[in-house]
Amino acid sequence: MGLLLFDVVLCALLLTLAGAAMLSRQLVHAVTLFIAFGVMMALAWARLQAPDLALAEAAIGAGLTGALCFTALARYAGDAGYPKPKLWLPLVFVAAVSALLLYSVFQIPAQPTTELSERVAEHLAVSGVSHPVTAVLLNFRAWDTLLELLVLLLALLGARQVPSQLPLHAGWSLSVSWSRLLSPMLLLLSAYLLWRGAAAPGGAFQAGALLASGLVILRLNQQLAWLSWQNFAVRTLVLAGLIAFVMAGLASLLLPGQLVWLSWPVALAGGIILLVETFATLAIALTLALLVVGEPEQEPADA
Repeated sequence: MGLLLFDVVLCALLLTLAGAAMLSRQLVHAVTLFIAFGVMMALAWARLQAPDLALAEAAIGAGLTGALCFTALARYAGDAGYPKPKLWLPLVFVAAVSALLLYSVFQIPAQPTTELSERVAEHLAVSGVSHPVTAVLLNFRAWDTLLELLVLLLALLGARQVPSQLPLHAGWSLSVSWSRLLSPMLLLLSAYLLWRGAAAPGGAFQAGALLASGLVILRLNQQLAWLSWQNFAVRTLVLAGLIAFVMAGLASLLLPGQLVWLSWPVALAGGIILLVETFATLAIALTLALLVVGEPEQEPADA
């Protein structure tokens, strides 16, 4: 009964905070309410027994997005109040998307097939990890993860073809304080998710997203001046995930009795997966951070 009451109150808070953030005529109030909504959403994911999503929501949905909004407010010229927008078109869109989502949910079979999960469980002991998702992404279907890292790299290279620079003004005091409080927590959570990914929900992508959040928050507040594509070390680490995957694949071909790309002996699989995930986390974090913050404005050269 107690948990049911908690869930009802949590749902009511989510709806109230979402509506208040949308209808607020003060930008500062709207951003604050949105951050509170992100925190409550993280609690909702935790109640649904999805701790990795809860951490990602708290870090990205509340922390990173809140920092971006505060940074935008610091650069906003003019009165923070704005006229009440016409909400009928967004409401129609949200209603249509919600209807499609509900329809999709009701199309899910009541008894999903277990063939794939059974096959994963059957070979889990030889994967080097004890979590089935990590076993699939970093062992059984490592090709998919390798290509995902390649897609991220191509996205960054494509974004760099668009000439744009991010002017970094003096950070708003509230934004600076928020970044100093949040960034160390994101670093610790990122390391935790990376380490726990072998046995629990987590892994390189979740850890990389959290670490990227901390990097972006600090960079937007005029810190981490080294975070630039012009930095050779940054470019090297962006490529580190792909390089680690390729080197691990070559090593798998050189091991006696293997001759299978990205397939390792059971005794070495766990260590190799952790090493690859570590470099992949750094690559994902820096790639996402560079996609968000771009390049800082260069100081004009003296005549």
